[in-house]
Amino acid sequence: MFVKRGNRLGNSRPDLEINKILPRSNRSQVTIFIIVAILIVASVVLFFVFKNNAAKQEPITVSVDPAYTTFLSCVEDQASNGIKVLESQGGYINPPEFEPGSRYMPFSNQLDFLGNPIPYWYYVSANNIQKEQVPSKSEMETQIAKFVEGKARDCDFSSYTAQGYEITQGDPKASVSIKNNEVDIDLSMDLAINKTGSSSFFKNHAIVVKSNLGELYNSALSVYNKEQSEMFLENYSIDNLRLYAPVDGVDLLCSPLTWNADKVFDDLQNGIQANTLAINVKNDNYFKPKFQNVPADVQVKFLNSRNWTYSFEVNPSDGPLMMASPVGNQPGFGILGFCYVPYHFVYDLRYPVLIQVQKGDEIFQFPVAIVILGNKPRQPLNGESANLVASDLCANSNTKTQFSVHDSSLKKIDAEIFYECLGARCDLGKTSNGALEKELPQCVNGIVIAKADGYKDSREIYTSVDEGQVQLIMNKVYQKNVDLRVDGKSYLGSAIIYFISGNDTKTVIYPEQKSVEVGEGQYEIQVYIYQNSSLKIDSNVTTQCVSVPRGGVLGIVGFTQKKCFDVEIPSQIISNALAGGGKQPYYILQGELENSQFIEINAGSLATPKTIDELQNNYILFDTKGLDVNFK
Repeated sequence: MFVKRGNRLGNSRPDLEINKILPRSNRSQVTIFIIVAILIVASVVLFFVFKNNAAKQEPITVSVDPAYTTFLSCVEDQASNGIKVLESQGGYINPPEFEPGSRYMPFSNQLDFLGNPIPYWYYVSANNIQKEQVPSKSEMETQIAKFVEGKARDCDFSSYTAQGYEITQGDPKASVSIKNNEVDIDLSMDLAINKTGSSSFFKNHAIVVKSNLGELYNSALSVYNKEQSEMFLENYSIDNLRLYAPVDGVDLLCSPLTWNADKVFDDLQNGIQANTLAINVKNDNYFKPKFQNVPADVQVKFLNSRNWTYSFEVNPSDGPLMMASPVGNQPGFGILGFCYVPYHFVYDLRYPVLIQVQKGDEIFQFPVAIVILGNKPRQPLNGESANLVASDLCANSNTKTQFSVHDSSLKKIDAEIFYECLGARCDLGKTSNGALEKELPQCVNGIVIAKADGYKDSREIYTSVDEGQVQLIMNKVYQKNVDLRVDGKSYLGSAIIYFISGNDTKTVIYPEQKSVEVGEGQYEIQVYIYQNSSLKIDSNVTTQCVSVPRGGVLGIVGFTQKKCFDVEIPSQIISNALAGGGKQPYYILQGELENSQFIEINAGSLATPKTIDELQNNYILFDTKGLDVNFK
């Protein structure tokens, strides 16, 4: 053995050198062991890292590629179907819970379009509360994601399992991002595909659906916000109203003007339907400025159908009869020198419009409720509030009240019960076996109303501060034919017959109408008979003078001066003039109604007027003439 010795301090001790060499050898062995251990640990770590990476996404082998491609295609188709449903239902795959309408507000919260429920983006609830149901983009993304999650495991692999594939699926979890021209879907779901020794495992799946949903939704939102802020559809509705229905005006006539409300509403419905469909937002100067934010390749359409839910009301009217009475032919009005018929009708209109935004074959649609009250558009919602709560008296009902309804013979009647107070009407429901128990809002001198088919409406003033009972008696109504006779002879000319009972007036336009519904009670029966006339009133100019304040200081202290001006009265021909009739108070008994076939009314005639003075004289004589009324 060769041993090299050395002593840096200059001393030499062989025993110590040997002792130093032995520990150095042991340390070398320890170092080798540590290096080996590190290599083993590193190998294990790398093994699991590569194993996990391989498990997360193995390369698709040729044998499993068709099955996975089918899966991706299936998820894309399912997502596409969900998007189409969402677009057709105003941004909802699953619509909000259904809310019914009422007799006052006919809208539910959904429009039934060809059997498809589409939630209104704006509507008025049954209890007169304005509401919005506009989905946000994030809400739509959530709905699509849930739809994909519910359908991802429904993909059909039967053709592959028949070929020996083994396919297992885990629980899906999806996230969705809606962009202008595509919808991106990230689906996390374990999917293992095995066949004859080849296997692949997939966890994350990216699907892109080509769709204009984002762009269409933005366009729809732009149109809706314009409607909410400017009420352009309501203003357009008022234009239709004035075009197709009598609203206000003056006609030079001496006989009443009459309209059939059913015919007026029928014409109005047809006009609204046709003109709504004809709206062109690209070329119409009325609408074009309102849609500058809508892309040029996106079409906007508006639809209305007379078959959808609607409510039209008009006042004043007597049932289906709308009538305006003349001015100038009453006693004391001879100074006018002519007759005219002013009219003013107030309408409440409620109907839906379906708005569609379209690009190519893709359509996003949503409905809104159009509300016209008193010939004016509804008030827009304030700001961006989703629910504008109106004052709702009926919602604060806390006074228990019992109702009983019967006729004069104490027969129990099932009737609709309403309570009116401070302009609000509460629909309480229908009596069962003549009885109903409901809570009323507290009100002083409200009115309880009972309505039932075949009976006159019954009204009772009732204060609902404390619990109590209300008994209502309803009189049965009878449909009776009317036989009008003049000077004892049957008459088939023009006449208007009124049956006036308190606040209730029944009007018969004779001879077009020859029947009337009346019940027991006190009536004033009035008959106005009109004959063809060629009475012509020439145009003339009259001078009228009035006192006006003087100018300067004298006017301030109350001095006046006479100022005269000419009034031109146009010429006119009175084609129908009062030529008979009269008035008669009469109490109609139920026995007369039960035991008769018709009502015979005998009226007297008046001379056909040839001058305006004779026409005035006929109206004076009319007030002195009675009627002979018989039930036969």
